[in-house]
Parts: sequence; structure tokens; C-alpha cells
Amino acid sequence: MPTDKASEAPDSGAPVGRRVVLGLLAAGAAGVLGGASLQRGLEAVLGPIGNHDPTGLVGLLPVGNTFRFYSVTRGAPRRDASNYRLDITGLVATPRSHTLPELQAMPQTTLVRDFQCVTGWRVPEVRWSGVRLKDLLDAAGVDKTATAVRFTSFDGTYTESLALDQARRDDVIVALEMIDGPVTHDHGGPVRLYVAPMYGYKSCKWLSGIELTREVVPGYWEHRGYSIDGWVGASNGRDDDPTG
Repeated sequence: MPTDKASEAPDSGAPVGRRVVLGLLAAGAAGVLGGASLQRGLEAVLGPIGNHDPTGLVGLLPVGNTFRFYSVTRGAPRRDASNYRLDITGLVATPRSHTLPELQAMPQTTLVRDFQCVTGWRVPEVRWSGVRLKDLLDAAGVDKTATAVRFTSFDGTYTESLALDQARRDDVIVALEMIDGPVTHDHGGPVRLYVAPMYGYKSCKWLSGIELTREVVPGYWEHRGYSIDGWVGASNGRDDDPTG
């Protein structure tokens, strides 16, 4: 991981007051009426604000691509091509540390899938591009004793896990692009996990570490009652999901 203290400082900012948020709700409604350009501008402003909103109302604004921004901390440090690293460790033959340019130079897989949050909202037909997770695992050489993969975030708190057979699916990628450009910081960039057939909490944001383990290690949300196997299900239009 980088040791530059300035780059590691988390996003700061005081919590947003309820009066401010209510004003933004009115702005969001205006964005709907004002067209796509106004909506894109509002999204750029509201993404960072949403990370400091104790009311949760910013996430309800009907603007932009309708993604809601979540962070399990008060924000994550910012990474870019100069200081980003993705470490692959644990039960592997050759531990790896990939830079952002190295990941961008690898063969890319593109998926167009819905993004479904466990809280009920969904963004349809999102375009995702990145490196298949199984290709990164194969390059590192998975030990025969490994049965699971643990993911860590450079926010210092967020973790997730998949069983090894889940991680090897063709629709599980280390995403570098989404919608129409690079994964933004507020969406978990510059690199995040995207697990297409599972709820959004399984797609670890601000991805910094991939660790091969002997068993599934419950992640941040699993410790708070969420399912370890977060399948969305065929009811959301994916017939490759397990149905029970």
C-alpha cells in the first residue's frame, strides 16, 4: 500500500444538516424537470455530500443515473494511477501487486447488467468493464487448500468474501469502468469489485486487497445480519442465478 500520508487522508467534512438536505431535495426535483445536463451536475455535487449525510435523504434524490452513494466510513482516501495498488495475497503460489495501468492493460470483459441494492433500489442495464477475477486468481496460482476469497477496501473498514467457485464465475470482475467512463471515487473507484448476480453490498468498493483463504470469512455487512450468499435471484431477470 502507498505510504504517502497526504494521499491516505480520508475525505473530510462536517455532516450535512437536515435543512441543507431538504433544499437539495428541491434541487433534485428541479433536475428531473431540467433535463440530463442539470441532472449530471447535481450528481457531481451530491455524491460527496451523500457520504456525510446523517439523514439519508441525499440518497433519495431522483437525479443522474439513480445510483445512491454509500460509505461505511466517513469516506475513503483517494487513489489514482500514481498510487493505486491491488494486492493478491494469501494461499497463492505468487503474491501479486498490480498497479492501475497494469490492470488497464489486461484483457477486459464487458457486462451490461442491472445493479440491485439489498434495500430495494435498482439501476437497470449498467455497463461494467474490467478484468475477470478468475484471470487474476489464475495468474497468482491458487493453492489447492484455498476455498474462498476475501476482499478488503482502502477505506480501512469494508470487507467482503466469496466462495472460490463464486469468485471464478465469468460475471465477477474487478471493475475499472462503469456506465460511460472510469469508476469514480464515489462509486468505489478507481477499482471496485462487481459481482453481477449478487446484491450490491457484495461488490466491494475501493478495492485494495484480494486474499485467498481456507474458508469464507464473513464481511462487514454479514456481521450486521446480511446473507453471506447475496444472490439477487431470477426474479430480477438473471436466469444464471441459483434459484434454490
